[in-house]
Amino acid sequence: MTYAKLFTFINTAVLFSLTTIAAPQKFEAQLAGHAILPAQTFIATPKEAGEHFNLSGKFTQPGKRLDTPYSQSAKSGQFRQTNLKLPFENQAVQGHSGIKVMPDGTVWLLTDNGFGTKKNSADSALFINQYRINWEKGNLERLRTVFLQDPHKIVPFPIQNENTAARYLTGADFDPESIQIHNDHFWIGEEFGPYLLEADQTGNIVAIYDTLLDSHPLRSPDNPALTLPSSPDKPLPDFQVKRSKGFEGMAKYGSTLYPMLEGALWDNEKQQYENVKGKHYLRILEFDFDRKAYTGKSWQYPLESNLHAIGDFNMINAQYGLVIERDNLEGTTAYPCQSDDKTHCFDQPAKFKRIYKIRLADNGIAEKIAYIDLMDIADPNKIARNPLVNGRFVFPFFTIENVDIVDENHIIVGNDNNLPFSASREPNTVDDNELILLNVGEFLK
Repeated sequence: MTYAKLFTFINTAVLFSLTTIAAPQKFEAQLAGHAILPAQTFIATPKEAGEHFNLSGKFTQPGKRLDTPYSQSAKSGQFRQTNLKLPFENQAVQGHSGIKVMPDGTVWLLTDNGFGTKKNSADSALFINQYRINWEKGNLERLRTVFLQDPHKIVPFPIQNENTAARYLTGADFDPESIQIHNDHFWIGEEFGPYLLEADQTGNIVAIYDTLLDSHPLRSPDNPALTLPSSPDKPLPDFQVKRSKGFEGMAKYGSTLYPMLEGALWDNEKQQYENVKGKHYLRILEFDFDRKAYTGKSWQYPLESNLHAIGDFNMINAQYGLVIERDNLEGTTAYPCQSDDKTHCFDQPAKFKRIYKIRLADNGIAEKIAYIDLMDIADPNKIARNPLVNGRFVFPFFTIENVDIVDENHIIVGNDNNLPFSASREPNTVDDNELILLNVGEFLK
């Protein structure tokens, strides 16, 4: 059976299931904590990493190198200039793209590749930070930073710092987007391959795993295994994963890892993205820690809109999990545009920012059971550290990429602030790194 025929068989088998699932129930979310790490939070890399990292964002302007700190303005969207310029001195603690709550109450937060692409992030170091959150004071205390490195030359392709001994990894090498911890090792889902990265507690890479679905490799256009032909009249290489649509979410339960793609896979034979009745679905894969291999099993998560994306994925128990699904908008109705001038207002504020409770069903469907609306959060105890909108606390960020279970009644949620390119609370002010604690006991039951 060919890859395409297998997809056809699966689609036919689950079509009835996808179209007959009951609509998910909305549950109330109540704000129980709000902590903020200021946007302008920077750290230095160790001296052994080299001076290349002392200035980050030097390559964010196409065809132009930036060597003067804070000399180039940045925009959020097409119209709104933000209040922070590039390049930065040292490394920005931004782009939180994965979270892991630890038994002692601390959290690990994963920083992504830096500025969004391989081309513009060669001077962005890859790292993970451990924090203690003080909900009462609303701040985060950084306890430890782990930089990803490849001193043992595990990475099977040339890296940005190939000629250095420490071989610190950069945003030109990988785009880390999700994280779990198993047997004291960090497991990171990334988007350029997409790959699974395994690193020890010091950040040294110990293994890299190619992505397989039904024994077939899944690759993005940034995968180094792809090679363009020498002439334009030759066939282009096949790839199935859209750029920046790799392992955005990744859950874990027991000895099983569940990496989740952010975008639908491309079916080259059908010349369309995987869908049922026109609705794109995303793949949740299954990886066995004991065998260090994909099992071949997967689930289909249907998007509410083909323009949506997911932000994170974590399990509640062996069968149920939480998935952030979002639109590609940012901002609130508190700053509407009153004219054709869209430079100081939100012309298209955020609308769809949800966390779905899903069930990994035996029929291969990730069924949406219930949801909470991050644009409609109750705050009866006046915990919010930002103004309410129409009496409700909102989380209006373009990218919301962190969710995990805290206890039987609470979850933690965080944004990716895309520094300096996102301004969601105010039209021209760069977003902070925010974490919120939500009381959602009924939702989790």
